[in-house]
Amino acid sequence: MPTTKKKPASLPLTRSPVTTNGLGSEVLTLAEAAAFLRVTEADILDLVRSQSLPGRFTGDDWRFLKSAIQQWLSLGAPSPQARKEAQLALAGKYKDDPDLMRICQEAYRQRARSMAEGG
Repeated sequence: MPTTKKKPASLPLTRSPVTTNGLGSEVLTLAEAAAFLRVTEADILDLVRSQSLPGRFTGDDWRFLKSAIQQWLSLGAPSPQARKEAQLALAGKYKDDPDLMRICQEAYRQRARSMAEGG
């Protein structure tokens, strides 16, 4: 009697995405994030650098949470006044730091320059 091979059980072609925080936790690739925001992939990378678009570089690829992009969009860009206030707050942040002068002197020493030279 000839032996017949059993056909392997077929796997479903589509899988439902695994979500831990509901539907908003969908992970997007760089191309998908660009399509979602209707910009180029280069624009997405520029937004990551210049406007803190939330994303992660994992291995050789970028990944973005759709919900994080939506939140980033809803927050909008800071106003010019808010940016100015943040810069002024940072400008005086280290004014009273007792270690700042020592750190500057060490940096100049390592570069074999005197602090009187400036720039």
